Amino acid sequence: MNELWQLLAQATTEMQGMNLWEGVAVLLALAYLLLAMKANAWCWGAALASTAIYTVLFWKVSLLMESVLNVYYMVMAVYGYWMWQRGGSEQQGLPVCTWSVGKHALVIAATSVLALAVGYVMANYTKAAFPYLDAATSCFAVLTTYLVAQKVLENWLYWVVIDLVSIYLYFSKGMMLTSLLSLLYVGLAIGGYMLWRSDWRAQQLTEAETR
Repeated sequence: MNELWQLLAQATTEMQGMNLWEGVAVLLALAYLLLAMKANAWCWGAALASTAIYTVLFWKVSLLMESVLNVYYMVMAVYGYWMWQRGGSEQQGLPVCTWSVGKHALVIAATSVLALAVGYVMANYTKAAFPYLDAATSCFAVLTTYLVAQKVLENWLYWVVIDLVSIYLYFSKGMMLTSLLSLLYVGLAIGGYMLWRSDWRAQQLTEAETR
């Protein structure tokens, strides 16, 4: 009986610790998104800290691809900061741009095939929970993070879909704060799209006037 109580006490302590770190990660992730909506390059600093925490948390709850994905996010945080500050032909940072429907269709098809392949491997050779959904959100998040770093306007529409699926994943694993964050992300992603579209239209008008 004493051993049972010790195990329960240990589990409770670990859960409280996870909830604390999850709360910190949520706040940093929210800061990242709000700064990204304003095209502020410091969003990548918040992203770096948040994803470092999530890398550990996701590993502990067996969302393996989500954990690996956050390692990629850390790398992209450094890349995104550099691109937003020094990218572009004149090394003065990137303007907002758009991709054609055909280009989006191509990358979506390729990413879907990759997600199915990764999901199959995870379902048959790992202990991952929800392998196909985990793989799909992870693969598309890899693509979409690259779109953010390149300031592609449509990245926000990808995030809306990813976040809707992620709500179910996180809720199923008991990560309530992260589930609520993903729900908030849906609304903020829509807002981000509107803000970036406004910036893009302003850029187009400026370019038209200078021709």
